[in-house]
Amino acid sequence: MVTRAVASEPPDASAVPRTYAASAADTGSGLVSRLGTSRTAGSWLGADGKPVVAVTDEEAAAEVRKAGAEAKMVDHSMDELKSATSTLRSAPRVAGTAWVMDYQSNEVVVRGDSTVSAADWSRMTQVAGDIGGFVRMERTEGTFTTRLNGALPLLSTAGRCSAGFNVTDGQRDFILTAGHCGPNGSVWFADNRGDQQIGQTVQQNFPGGDFSLVEYANGDAGAGADVVSIGDGKGVRITGAADPAVGQRVFRSGSTSGLRDGEVTAVNATVNYPEGTVTGLIETNVCAEPGDSGGPMFSEGVALGVTSGGSGDCNAGGTTFFQPVTKALEALDVKLIVTAQNGSGQGASPAPSATQSAVAPGDASPGSSVSVSGASTLLSRLADPKNVGPGLLVVAGSLVALAATRFIRAEQDRKAYRRYYSATWG
Repeated sequence: MVTRAVASEPPDASAVPRTYAASAADTGSGLVSRLGTSRTAGSWLGADGKPVVAVTDEEAAAEVRKAGAEAKMVDHSMDELKSATSTLRSAPRVAGTAWVMDYQSNEVVVRGDSTVSAADWSRMTQVAGDIGGFVRMERTEGTFTTRLNGALPLLSTAGRCSAGFNVTDGQRDFILTAGHCGPNGSVWFADNRGDQQIGQTVQQNFPGGDFSLVEYANGDAGAGADVVSIGDGKGVRITGAADPAVGQRVFRSGSTSGLRDGEVTAVNATVNYPEGTVTGLIETNVCAEPGDSGGPMFSEGVALGVTSGGSGDCNAGGTTFFQPVTKALEALDVKLIVTAQNGSGQGASPAPSATQSAVAPGDASPGSSVSVSGASTLLSRLADPKNVGPGLLVVAGSLVALAATRFIRAEQDRKAYRRYYSATWG
């Protein structure tokens, strides 16, 4: 939910926040990388913020303790956990299922939502049983869906999503958002009449991954691209990107449900959405709702992910999955636009290499707060739950998005859409 056009004036240098990220060598992930996947089985943050590393032998445990982290002896290595997930993925695909490696319990957890039939669940249970006793089967309420608030296909090629983080390739600026929000050519608007164009999707990855680039219409996002809106006229300055740790407290902002927080419960999750399978996701207990897709996840001012999908809502709670920002940046060959060291907010510096927060999970905050000025800014319009469409395109048959964009600009079609919008969304 961030665009340069809506950010406040940049603060002086004294307002630039520092991040609380430790170097990778001092974190659990650094120890896992050094010791190897045959001797470890992941890491997470304890309640005190101290890294905990799962190890399979006493020698590895001694090395972990020497580095200042806590060691936990487990029966199954990361190699075994990965082998189990590989077997699950090679089985016939079942929409409505997901699996993660639960480092803390040293298990692979397979979840099935309410759409999975008894026969399919029985078949997957048999596959899990053949793998071994460290694969746990769980049924979950709700459905695993991408968090897109869609209209009828004839009225929108996408629906309503949330912008994520601003990125650049050094020549042009883009919005990084979810891949399922729309295919290449999708045109995005800030208003429900299709008058104020934001930009166009120029690169999409979904399924497989869940990220895409929306190029700004003029190629330049403007001033303040380092600010993420968190509602009530406030924003958080983004200072870099990193991978989160299991147990880390995180925050998510979206155009439907605003700012929410929770913890990372797993990484490298696989989700079988109805539209296709996505791998390498971050699993959290942060709630989300349709329209929050693509919105940013962050902690201590560090960008972590963009909202992909999940189950539940912000009344009953649920599970939400995120596309890791670092993997998307690498695949797209772009850099996050972050707060510059001089506080100007114009830098496009590389993301830091840190992978875990060094503060206790309960003490983490979104980041340094700033004001987001302008009552009728683009962000406030994107944050309005009544705005169905950043891409209101009246199309017929197989017309491409560009042709549909021109079509909706006709006054007669705009009136027809407004009648539909009023009848269906209020």
